[in-house]
Amino acid sequence: MLTIGLIGGMSWESTVPYYQHINQAVRQQLGGLHSARIVLYSVDFHGIAQLQRDNAWDEAGRQLASVAQKLEATGADLLVLCTNTMHKVADMITAAANIPLLHIADPTAAAIRQAGMQTVGLLGTRFTMEQAFYRDRMQQHGIAVLVPDAPDRDIVHHVIYEELCQGLVSDSSRREYQRIIKQLKDQGAQAVILGCTEISMLIGPEHAAVPLFDTTRLHAYAAASMAMASNID
Repeated sequence: MLTIGLIGGMSWESTVPYYQHINQAVRQQLGGLHSARIVLYSVDFHGIAQLQRDNAWDEAGRQLASVAQKLEATGADLLVLCTNTMHKVADMITAAANIPLLHIADPTAAAIRQAGMQTVGLLGTRFTMEQAFYRDRMQQHGIAVLVPDAPDRDIVHHVIYEELCQGLVSDSSRREYQRIIKQLKDQGAQAVILGCTEISMLIGPEHAAVPLFDTTRLHAYAAASMAMASNID
């Protein structure tokens, strides 16, 4: 089995499910006492979040690229960046390491295509919803992406940073997310991507009238499958 290098801590609330999902997938596949080979580097999210706010993406990319190199040096065979937003700097991480990075949008897009869908809504941080890096990746897979209007993007972003990343889950925020998901459905979304790794703390399939694609779970299960494969590119 290959060793998975997790770049986590952004936030740690959503890094915990990665460890659980990956090990559950390995146990389901291999049975018995099997578990995943994982090395985790958990960053201090305070500093990364400040770089996001300052639009200092190159510096954030350099820091995460350095983490990737450290994971590679410890024996990791593949990299998993446990956050949607920081995939904005995925190319910098890929360039710095000699092991592959499993991009979070790819297994998500594969699941959407397998479900026969072509138009989806996207919830995530303001950076993920408003900047092109995530939508463009989806469009490469033939998937059109809809995002909420500006006031609702503010709500989604605020709940992520001020509540979910701090372990807070409220019914009022869930109702706001449900309202926003319904609006995306009314605009033509066949499903909604939970495009921030914390959102599944708040919203599950029982809370929406359209299918939800949980990037955390899809990414983690894809990483486990990749680690159990006989080889990687």
